[in-house]
Amino acid sequence: MENGAAQPVIVAIDGPAGTGKSSTSKAVAAQLGLSYLDTGAQYRAITWWMVTNGIDIADPSEIAAAAGKPEIVSGTDPANPTITVDGTDVSGPIRTQEVSSAVSAVSAVPEVRARITELQRSLATSAQTGIVVEGRDIGTTVLPDADLKVFLTASAEARAARRSGELKGADVNATREALIKRDAADSSRKTSPLAKADDAVEVDTTELTLAQVIECVVTLVEEKRAGK
Repeated sequence: MENGAAQPVIVAIDGPAGTGKSSTSKAVAAQLGLSYLDTGAQYRAITWWMVTNGIDIADPSEIAAAAGKPEIVSGTDPANPTITVDGTDVSGPIRTQEVSSAVSAVSAVPEVRARITELQRSLATSAQTGIVVEGRDIGTTVLPDADLKVFLTASAEARAARRSGELKGADVNATREALIKRDAADSSRKTSPLAKADDAVEVDTTELTLAQVIECVVTLVEEKRAGK
């Protein structure tokens, strides 16, 4: 540890929707002074661009041909993560139902994954103190050499309850069906499926409060840092 400067630490946090991934990742990054990247927002951003520009979401070749067109920029401050497409702030529009229902199809196209993975890697390697990167294939595909890999899980019921709470008055059953459907699509796609890395630490958040999950992950990161 020369000059008292710790090595930058790269943390991959993967898992399906509704496990508390975003809230956990942001809080851990803020607490430890790390950058933060929400990779799901990047896939939503490219999906938003495709939908807005009339690309046929049912046609992978059309999606592939357009994959390089939008300029996607992610701000990695955990206190204020931003995302723009061609200079436009899209943090609101990417959360719509229209984008949510199209994101699995767009994300499954290899050209899209290659483009976004490249973005993610360049952000991770340029983060000076380190970064918490959350997604679905970070520990397996994007950053296989991450210092720490965490895989968050929770029961479908718990995830649906949390997600419908976030979606203000959404029907829990409908939300649960949508989550299960999206998990199935993401877990079964050929390119970089949602999967737990062999060396990931699994944290089941079903019975835990958000504060407990954050504390657990912070402890894991600090142990990694001490051992580096």
